[in-house]
Amino acid sequence: MTVEHVKSPLRVVLTDVNTEVVQSWLAAFADTPGIDVNRGSILDQNVDAWVTPTNSKGRMDGGVDAVIKRHLGAGIQLKVQRAIRESFGGSLPVGAAVCVPSGAVTPKFLISTPTMTRTSQDVSETLNVALACAAAFQAVHMQNEKEPGSITSVALVGMGAATGRVPARVCANLMWTGYTLFNDHSFQDYDDLRKTVVEQLGGIDERSEERVRIVPPKRR
Repeated sequence: MTVEHVKSPLRVVLTDVNTEVVQSWLAAFADTPGIDVNRGSILDQNVDAWVTPTNSKGRMDGGVDAVIKRHLGAGIQLKVQRAIRESFGGSLPVGAAVCVPSGAVTPKFLISTPTMTRTSQDVSETLNVALACAAAFQAVHMQNEKEPGSITSVALVGMGAATGRVPARVCANLMWTGYTLFNDHSFQDYDDLRKTVVEQLGGIDERSEERVRIVPPKRR
């Protein structure tokens, strides 16, 4: 059974230093309202929460994780790993996320969601990007349920497009799919989210770079 709940309006910023990722976002999200796309570092985004693609252990030793840890300080990794231990027994599954206070004014929160189970894993032939993207927005919603209005804006990078070796167009399509899935569905928890994504998208050949955007069917 799915719990119906109202999702607050959210400003979404997609930002990356990779021009190809940015161009792919512009195509994938062309007719999606409420999305700002720009080229640049996530560190420059003045939003309530940053989303960092991570691994299941929350080791922030590569990619965007490492950039954010250098910026916010080593203590942010300790917060992320503590949240993973408390909520997931020490291993954060793909399709789940943790949201922790950053200790900074900007952003107020850091959302960590794994695109891979181990560091530098090739996830180019998986649906992990869609799972991670949907989980990030679920984390925003859950935080706002606990503390209404605490996250009104969020910034994301190209998930899996660097360390995970996901082609830019595939990354953009899967992120659009994850975002659309979240907006079209209400999930009671991360298990429900993962089950829905796998059931609805599991038969799609995610390896094709030229495929059109995946349009997830509505839940009845």
